[in-house]
Amino acid sequence: MRELAAQLLKKIEENRAVLGVVGLGYVGLPLAVTFARKGVRVVGFEKSQAKAASVNKAENYIGDVKDQDLKDCIGKGMLSATTDFSRIAECDAVMICVPTPLDVFKKPDMSYIEGSCVEIGKNLRKGTLVSLESTTYPTTTEDFMLPILERESGMKAGDDFWLCFSPERVDPGNADYKTENTPKIVGGMGEEAQAIAMAIYSKAILHPYPVSSPRAAEMVKILENTYRLVNISMINEIALLAGKMGINIWEVIDAAKTKPYGFQAFYPGPGIGGHCIPLDPFYLEHIAKQFNFGLTMIHAAGSINDLMPYRMMNKISYALNRHKKAMNGSTVLFLGVAYKADIDDARESPALMVMDECRKKGANIIFHDPFIPEKAVSEHGNEYVGHPLTDKLLEDADCVVITTAHKAIDYEAVVSKSKLVVDLRNALKAGGRPDGKVFKL
Repeated sequence: MRELAAQLLKKIEENRAVLGVVGLGYVGLPLAVTFARKGVRVVGFEKSQAKAASVNKAENYIGDVKDQDLKDCIGKGMLSATTDFSRIAECDAVMICVPTPLDVFKKPDMSYIEGSCVEIGKNLRKGTLVSLESTTYPTTTEDFMLPILERESGMKAGDDFWLCFSPERVDPGNADYKTENTPKIVGGMGEEAQAIAMAIYSKAILHPYPVSSPRAAEMVKILENTYRLVNISMINEIALLAGKMGINIWEVIDAAKTKPYGFQAFYPGPGIGGHCIPLDPFYLEHIAKQFNFGLTMIHAAGSINDLMPYRMMNKISYALNRHKKAMNGSTVLFLGVAYKADIDDARESPALMVMDECRKKGANIIFHDPFIPEKAVSEHGNEYVGHPLTDKLLEDADCVVITTAHKAIDYEAVVSKSKLVVDLRNALKAGGRPDGKVFKL
C-alpha cells in the first residue's frame, strides 16, 4: 500500500482523523453524532445557516438523535457545524448525505450531489476519502461524481484521493436498529479506497460489510427498496381485490404468516411514503434505460402505488355514500400525516396525497397528528391545519380516516365518538362493524 494511504490509515487508527459530513438532515446528523460519540472529531457542513446554528447550540431537530447525545458531542468539542465549505480542507474523510429527489418526470435530481462535489472538489486536500451515502443509481460514484471531483480539485482519484459509496440505511423511528448497529455496505473504488473506507466506518459502525465496487454498493441499496416497493404494491392490489370479495386481508396475512418458510408478511395501506421506497426504484429505471433495458415489474409496482391515494379517496367516498353523504361539503378528519407510525416525517406521505384527492372532490380537510401538530404541506403545495384531538373534533367530523397508526392515539375512543371511521392501517384490529360505522381497507 502506498505511503499516502498508509498515513491516513494510521491517523484513523490513532483517532486523529477528522470527518466531514455534508448535509445534516435525517441521515447526516445521526451519522455525525454516531461518529462523534465514538471519539472521531466531526465537522458538519450545511447550506442552511439555521440548521448549522441549531447544531452548534445543541438544539436537536432529528427524532432519531437523542438530545443528550447531541449536547454531549457539542459540549466536548467533538462535533461542530458550519456553512463554510472551505473547511473541507480540514477533513481526512468526507461523507455526503444530501437529498436525491426525483423531478416531476421521475428522473433523478442530481443537483444536490453535483453541488456538494463541486464544493468538496474546490477545497479537497490530497489524501482524503470521499464517500457518498445518498441513495442514487448504479454508476453514480464512478461516472458522475468522479469527473466533477477530479475537474474541481485538479487531482486524480486513486492517486491523490479516494472514492467510496456506502448507502445510508436509516429507518426513522426504529427502536432496535440505529446508525451504529445497522450493517453498513461499503464499496470502495479500488483496494486502497476500500481499506480506508472500512477503517473509517469501523470506528463507529459495528458491522461494515465490504462489496467489490461502488456500483455494487449502489445496486444493493436499490435492490433493498425495490424489493419492498414490489411486495407492498402487490399486497395493496390484493387488498383491494379482497375488499371487493368481502375478505378481510388482515386475517389472510396473519394466517399466511403461520407458514415457517417461504413467506414474508407485507402490509397494505394508503400508499408508500418516506424518501426511499417510493423513489429509489426509479433511479434504477433511469439507468436501465441507458442500457436499453425495460424494468416492467418496477414500472407496474410504481403505478399501483401511485394509484393508491386515488383508490383510498374512492373508499372514503363510498363510506360517506353509505351514510347518505357526499364527499363534496363533508368534513373529513385524517388521523396521522406522517408517512409511518410514531415519527414526525411527512416526506412523500401517502396521507397527504389522499387528503389532496379528497380536497379535489370538495371535502373540508382537517387533521390530527401528535408528531406533526400544527400544519402539513403536500407535494402539490396544499397546506393543511392540524388540530388537537378532542371529543368535539371527532363528533363534528362527517368521517374520520386513520392514515397513520400512531400508538399515542386511543382508537377505540375514536370509534366511540365518531359518526364514521375508515381504517386504512388496521389500527382497529377487529373487522368492519355490522352497524356500518367502521370501514376497513
